[in-house]
Amino acid sequence: MLRTGLSELTAFIAVAEHRSFRAAAKKLGVSAPALSHAIRNLESGLNVRLFNRTTRSVALTEAGEHLLRRAGPALADLEDGINEVMSAGTRPSGSIRISSAEAGARPLILHVLPDFLAAYPEIHVEVVVDTRLIDIVADGFDAGIRVLDDVPRDMIAVEFGPAFRFAAVASPEYLSGHRPPKTPQDLRQHKCIRYRFLSGTLYHWEFERRSSGLSVDVDGPMTLGNPNLMVDAALAGIGVAWVPEYLVVEHLATGRLVHLLPDWSPSMPGLCLYYPANRHPPEALRLFSQAVREWANKSTKYKGNAKSVAVPRTAV
Repeated sequence: MLRTGLSELTAFIAVAEHRSFRAAAKKLGVSAPALSHAIRNLESGLNVRLFNRTTRSVALTEAGEHLLRRAGPALADLEDGINEVMSAGTRPSGSIRISSAEAGARPLILHVLPDFLAAYPEIHVEVVVDTRLIDIVADGFDAGIRVLDDVPRDMIAVEFGPAFRFAAVASPEYLSGHRPPKTPQDLRQHKCIRYRFLSGTLYHWEFERRSSGLSVDVDGPMTLGNPNLMVDAALAGIGVAWVPEYLVVEHLATGRLVHLLPDWSPSMPGLCLYYPANRHPPEALRLFSQAVREWANKSTKYKGNAKSVAVPRTAV
């Protein structure tokens, strides 16, 4: 029976996560040639190619994808177990890797992480900003942050944010030369600031009024992948932006932006931290989810939303 070393599997997972031998070597604190040698030994022992390599890119083969799905979670569990043993009787330690869109991570960075990291200096938190709806387990994350409706099946979700609305907004300068839309379809005659996911998909603006939904594929002079930049573009008079309302509350109050079609603005469920329900969470993640829950319960803005729920299979 093949006895693959943990160091070789660790090297494989690092390269698979970073899609780069140089970046993986830097993370592991080894030289790139040593890392390449470890991967060659692993491929030789398994008698399969795990990566397709070019001078510009590194990509998993089908066999590599299969090994990552099986070995990634297993190695993570082993690391969690070792960290728990090492932490017994000492200060909690370990790392937490979280996938989140920028807007989802911001409240926790501002309100939870300062006190949490001060209380647990041996815990390291890494937030990877990504707008894709990824599989956090397969991609090597401990947790994710999304709106509740987008949380995958069989996850524990800790809610920390209230429901929010999307809003179509534009500057008074832009509207001085364009007639305000009366219906969502009118936006097809406007210069709209579009949003593109990292997957490459362009977002269609989705409106709702009295339980009636409507999706509009708008067009315009600019496409961005960051809601805050979309707000900046709207403030600059480039066109109409479709963004979460909490990003523009102050601009609406001061008149720098105008809320268009407010009766058509749909409400979205609040944000939540989520992680697999079928795995015992490592101590660092357990403490962090507890800190998120306690902050939400104490916060006037989010009070009443901090609860853990198991997302059923039928929710997806």
